[in-house]
Amino acid sequence: MKLQVLGCHGGELPSCRSTCFLVDDVLALDAGALTSTLSLERLCRVDHVLITHSHLDHVKDLPLMADLVVGRRKTPVTLWASTACARTLRENLFNDALWPDFTRIPTRKNPVLRIRSFRPGSTFQVGPFRVRSVPVSHPVESCGFVIRSDGCALAISGDTGPTERFWKVLNATEDLQALLVETSFPNGLQQLADVSGHLTPRTLETELGKLERNGARVFLYHLKPAFLAQLKEELAHLPVKLLELDDVYEF
Repeated sequence: MKLQVLGCHGGELPSCRSTCFLVDDVLALDAGALTSTLSLERLCRVDHVLITHSHLDHVKDLPLMADLVVGRRKTPVTLWASTACARTLRENLFNDALWPDFTRIPTRKNPVLRIRSFRPGSTFQVGPFRVRSVPVSHPVESCGFVIRSDGCALAISGDTGPTERFWKVLNATEDLQALLVETSFPNGLQQLADVSGHLTPRTLETELGKLERNGARVFLYHLKPAFLAQLKEELAHLPVKLLELDDVYEF
């Protein structure tokens, strides 16, 4: 399983891009940096987008992607979203007001995009990948995922504060190779992190104490650009790797 980091920050500045990862060139995890990183040819090869939740920094490139690949693919790009997230995409994004409804363009039978909803906690097939969704703790419905292919499992936390079920699922995942986990705010903004459903280095350390799969590599993403230097200092003592733009890993 190949993982490419297209975006790994909790916001954007000239040197930072919002959350977006590419798995085996065909599966995007969130859509914060698809059109700003991929060529048109590579963008047309993305068959599926697996969305953790509906917040703008995780879905913002979906409209632009649809506009770019229209007429260039024989099949729709499938957007996999939880029940609440799918509703938000239909009602507030692809609603013919904020953006054209590309789930009906150019025709209902052959659209650019197809939205497939899933119940949080369910397991489903996404192309060659087997995906288990896990509800996590965030102000909107948000899911972490365990993604399996060829005897390898990769997990992503999605945006979350302290949670329980996610770690129980990971501890039962024998083939877990790597975990991408969010950390957003420095310790001095703990109250903000708590009310917005995010982790700080302090709460991350507590959460990682729940992980029993010590062989799995832990990678951090979603660091807020305004606090990068401070976060790096506060995370330096933990056995984790901070993801960087354009990193590529093979698992």
